[in-house]
Amino acid sequence: MKKVKDNIKIIPLGGVNEIGKNLTAIEYKNDIVVIDCGLKFPDEEMLGIDLVIPDVTYLVKNIERVKGIFLTHGHEDHIGALPYVLKEVNVPVYGTKLTLGIVESKLKEHNMLGTVDLRCVKPKDIIKLDNLSVEFIRQSHSIADSVAIAIHTPLGVVLHTGDFKIDYTPIDGSVADLARFAELGKRGVLLMLCDSTNVERPGYTMSESTVGETFQRIFADAKGRIIVATFASHVHRLQQIITAASRYGRKVAVSGRSMENIVDVATHLGYLDVGENILISIDDIGKYPDNQIVILTTGSQGEPMSALTRMAASEHKKVSITPGDMVIISASPIPGNEKLVSRVINQLFKKGAEVIYESLADVHVSGHACQEELKLMHTLVKPKFFMPVHGEYRHLKQHAELAEKLGMPSNNIVLAENGDVIEVTRDSIRKNGTVPSGQVFVDGLGVGDVGNIVLRDRKHLSQDGILTVVVTIEKETGSVIAGPDIISRGFVYVRESEDLMEGAREIVKNSLLDCQDKHITEWATIKSNIKEALRTFLYEKTKRKPMILPIIMEI
Repeated sequence: MKKVKDNIKIIPLGGVNEIGKNLTAIEYKNDIVVIDCGLKFPDEEMLGIDLVIPDVTYLVKNIERVKGIFLTHGHEDHIGALPYVLKEVNVPVYGTKLTLGIVESKLKEHNMLGTVDLRCVKPKDIIKLDNLSVEFIRQSHSIADSVAIAIHTPLGVVLHTGDFKIDYTPIDGSVADLARFAELGKRGVLLMLCDSTNVERPGYTMSESTVGETFQRIFADAKGRIIVATFASHVHRLQQIITAASRYGRKVAVSGRSMENIVDVATHLGYLDVGENILISIDDIGKYPDNQIVILTTGSQGEPMSALTRMAASEHKKVSITPGDMVIISASPIPGNEKLVSRVINQLFKKGAEVIYESLADVHVSGHACQEELKLMHTLVKPKFFMPVHGEYRHLKQHAELAEKLGMPSNNIVLAENGDVIEVTRDSIRKNGTVPSGQVFVDGLGVGDVGNIVLRDRKHLSQDGILTVVVTIEKETGSVIAGPDIISRGFVYVRESEDLMEGAREIVKNSLLDCQDKHITEWATIKSNIKEALRTFLYEKTKRKPMILPIIMEI
């Protein structure tokens, strides 16, 4: 009998060929460890969808082998799916103090706080499992308490860098543990999974502290209120805004639920140093002169329901934009959000505000490594095999090319798709089959009950509208007793299209008479004939294809 070679399986269930919903299962013998559990925000095609989460069917099937979910940091694309996934895969969750603090506030919203085993770790901690051990290594990123994760197996080390940049002057003084990466590299790393987000950018990512200098300069010259929109989870950015406000004698009010939650958690855990009497309630901003106010808000991505968007549209209950306000958008648009952001900027300018955004001043730096930092990570770690993650296909492809330029053989690199099973032995890496993967849509309270067919219908309705045909027929004879009545929604305005509606009624009547003559009594066939006849007529008259919904009542 042929002996099966010992191998490690890497199974990305999200986070490759896309930005968001990061989730990777790493499997050795009887242990499965899951790295991150993130969500993705819907794109324009996903009408009405609130969130997109990974399909974890594979983990549910292998639940007895899943030893835990290990979190690299507290961003939504790495922890946002936890409340949904933990309902099906309730295993221990490991994370650093701030990461778990943010997770706790999420679980609280879902009434799940007491039901999950949260285990706090710190950099250099090692969690021993049956066949492998998991090590946490300090990393720099745009949120405090970020870590890389090294999985030690008998075959070698699998290193997941997490999201990172190499920042020598971070706000909290916690520089990435480059010495540990070098030490692992010296001993030999079998496989590295590495962040690819900024692989297209040459050079280095600027230090977060450069943004603080820009804030100090802007705050020194500002005459009126300052409103700053940024990512709620960017605790270091919040700290720099609060520090600048304090220096220039301004009070800070917070607007937006996620921003309030993070400020609360980060202050409570000691990650934000707010100082005495700096924070005030948003209700109290009217009690101070404009030149003593800073408002921290959500909405840096132009999200329709966010605080800044509501301010720009004059729909915010507590804050109205007035001439003299200075609005700083301290973030760059996530790909796909550019239109939303520029719409908000235009509205703010119309209201007389001065708007400062990334292209005008250094009010944002990325949290991801550019090419030179990626080269440094590759050179320190010297992995035998490489799998780029956290990026769209172009990012993964360019990261693979960067690794080749650094001397790695091309057949030691794998570009994975979500659901691929990547098998790694001491001397080979290859794709070997797939597992179920994909996206699960969250719409309101429904998780997974909206699929591609429902989305297709929503798209159809949004483009061409719906025509409902109501007709009452006698059971015995099949003759029409009442109707047909035609109701139009999103297709044409009935009063202005009476001739078209009258023509449509005639078509339906003729179709029903035709069915009667042919003694067709099957409802499905009658409905199908009505649809077909009406569709042809409406397309001829309008060149549009509304959804047609026949309703037949029998008496």
